[in-house]
Amino acid sequence: MKIFSRYSPVKIARYVKAFFKGRLYIQGRGAYEFKNGKLETLANHKTTKHRQTVAEVNQHIDEFKNKAA
Repeated sequence: MKIFSRYSPVKIARYVKAFFKGRLYIQGRGAYEFKNGKLETLANHKTTKHRQTVAEVNQHIDEFKNKAA
């Protein structure tokens, strides 16, 4: 499990894209899981803040994929 001490969506997106599957923790935001190169919330952590974080990080991942194509 990777622990990010601060929320940096671009850094997190690069990490998720590189490792493809696993778990991470963002200090002040909570725990997350990623599968198939996309960030997901854990079942017991579905708050608005978590959904916003997932959406923002996944948006950056999509931008990376579009730049590579």
